[in-house]
Amino acid sequence: MEESLTAWLLPALALLAGLAIGFLFARLVPKAAPGRTQRQLDDLQERFDSYQSEVVTHFNTTANLVKKLTQSYQDVQEHLSSGVDRLALDELTRQRLLAALHTEETGNGVRERLTPPKDQEAPKDYAPKAPNAPGTLDKSYGLKGKY
Repeated sequence: MEESLTAWLLPALALLAGLAIGFLFARLVPKAAPGRTQRQLDDLQERFDSYQSEVVTHFNTTANLVKKLTQSYQDVQEHLSSGVDRLALDELTRQRLLAALHTEETGNGVRERLTPPKDQEAPKDYAPKAPNAPGTLDKSYGLKGKY
């Protein structure tokens, strides 16, 4: 009976000791890993917040610059209009200049379009010749008289 008790007691004690060691190990070790993971998560969150702040700053700056650009454009238009009023010699010139300024403002100005050539033939990479005339590869081509 003693042998059977020892045969069962030793594995049972080893099992209990293994469970206790495993329990302690499981309690102590994961605390280090989540701390590192939490620090990484906090770092990523901080970088993301910084990035969002940079994006907002960028777009605010862009909006301000576009606003300044628009104001500068309006100032130039006003300057040109006042210059036309002061510097145009006659009423016809003044009306033409103002009309040109206003068509540029609205973007509806009629622009002349280039017309494509009527001859749609592709350019040739050789010199054309008249019928019965020597070609460019003929030995007498381009020479005057008989040789």
